[in-house]
Amino acid sequence: MYFKRSKTLDAPTDVYAHEVELLEGGTLDLSTLRGKPTLIVNTASKCGYTPQFEGLQELYATYQDQGLQILGCPSADFAGQEHDDAVATGEVCRRNYGVTFPVTAKMSVRADPHPLWEDLNRQPGSKPPVWNFTKYLVDGDGKLVARWATKVKPDDPEIKAAIERALAK
Repeated sequence: MYFKRSKTLDAPTDVYAHEVELLEGGTLDLSTLRGKPTLIVNTASKCGYTPQFEGLQELYATYQDQGLQILGCPSADFAGQEHDDAVATGEVCRRNYGVTFPVTAKMSVRADPHPLWEDLNRQPGSKPPVWNFTKYLVDGDGKLVARWATKVKPDDPEIKAAIERALAK
C-alpha cells in the first residue's frame, strides 16, 4: 500500500516549525505551541477507534491548565475513514465527543504526508502511523519524545506519565 518510506533522521528536528490549516478555517502556526508539550494524533471520524476522542478530550481537560496541547489531524489514509466534508468531521469531533482541542483540516499522514507528518514520521525513534489514532508526544522544544500505537488508549498510564514528565520540564 505504501511503497515510499522516508529515511529516519539521525537527529531530531523542530516539529513546531510547521503550519497547519484548521478544520473550521484559519491556520495554526505550531511555533505558537513552543514551550508546551503537544500530543499530536491522526484521527478518523468513521473508525472503530473514534471513541478515543473521548479519552483525548479527558486528557486535554485534565492537563490543559498545566500546558498540554492536543492536536487532532483527521486523515482518510486508512480505508477512507474520514469524511470529505469538514462540517461532518467537526460534528463527530465537537458534537459527538465534545472535543475542544484544535483539529486540523483533513490531511494525509502517510500516503502523501503533510510536511508536519513527514517530519513526525522521520524523527529518531518514530515511524509512520499504521492506522488511525497513533499518538505522538512532542516536548516544549518541538522534539518527539514518545509514540504510541492505535491500540494504546489515551488514558493509558504510560501516556499520562510521559505527559506529566514533559509538563515538568
